[in-house]
Amino acid sequence: MNSSKEIATRTIIFSILGNATLALVKAVAGVTGNSYALIADAIESVTDVFSSLLVLVGIRYATKPPDDNHPYGHGRAEPLLTFTVVGILLGSAALIAYESIQHIRTPHEVPESFTLFVLAGIIVIKEASYRYVAKRGKQIKSTLLTADAWHHRSDALTSLTAFIGISIAIALGDGYENADDWAALLASGFIVFNAYLIFRPALGELMDEQLHDDLIINIRRIAQGVGGVVGTEKCFVRKAGLVYHVDLHLVVCGDISVRAGHTIAHNLKAALIEQLPELSDVLIHVEPCNEVPAPNNQEVQVVWQHRHE
Repeated sequence: MNSSKEIATRTIIFSILGNATLALVKAVAGVTGNSYALIADAIESVTDVFSSLLVLVGIRYATKPPDDNHPYGHGRAEPLLTFTVVGILLGSAALIAYESIQHIRTPHEVPESFTLFVLAGIIVIKEASYRYVAKRGKQIKSTLLTADAWHHRSDALTSLTAFIGISIAIALGDGYENADDWAALLASGFIVFNAYLIFRPALGELMDEQLHDDLIINIRRIAQGVGGVVGTEKCFVRKAGLVYHVDLHLVVCGDISVRAGHTIAHNLKAALIEQLPELSDVLIHVEPCNEVPAPNNQEVQVVWQHRHE
């Protein structure tokens, strides 16, 4: 988990520095080039800086080790802060839409042609940034990093719409001066859509939605390779930040002793943690392979608590 935290921290710092630099470039180019679409783009980049700072705080808190008050760790802070990031995106979309409508109603000059070169460079940089951050988010399975990546993609989309709008305004001239304002208004819709794409997986994580089929397949595969394991039944996985908690029903021969079942469960847990380091806790319930109820309806339950140091 330490390596995941380091990857996340470096990636977020990259986002913060990149967004701050581009916000300044966009603002200067937008003011001097008479383009509100570029100014709107700068506004979004400023909000991206603040949201990336929230992501950085969230990653650091979510990766804190478990304590007496938080035996499952602090990973749920990640989707909660993702909701905050979504709120910032929606706020920036609303601001851009409002200002775009105001500029559409107000006559102004055609944007300068040099703004197209600025936007072309921004589009390339932001799309490359999206791919880099998204790759890191997928690598460590972080919803916060994925949210941060979509900030870069939404920025690329708003820059693309601004490029199209300014191109129309310059090419068609009089009567089309507000084409870039309409482009900014369209970009606000893209931002809202991207906010939903970020919100949905974070909500699923918070609600313990079962979206981890590949991980479950690997857990069952590893279990079959452990001596004494007859099979597995229920397997539930919940994600908490950068790690996972597993509830697993282990099937063993019904004629073995409790001590033997205990040992098999211990060996299985050790194998899972070794081969799947993203697992933080594994709760194992041992069941006999036959379906005859145990005396007095009592079952043997083996629970192992494992925590990463």
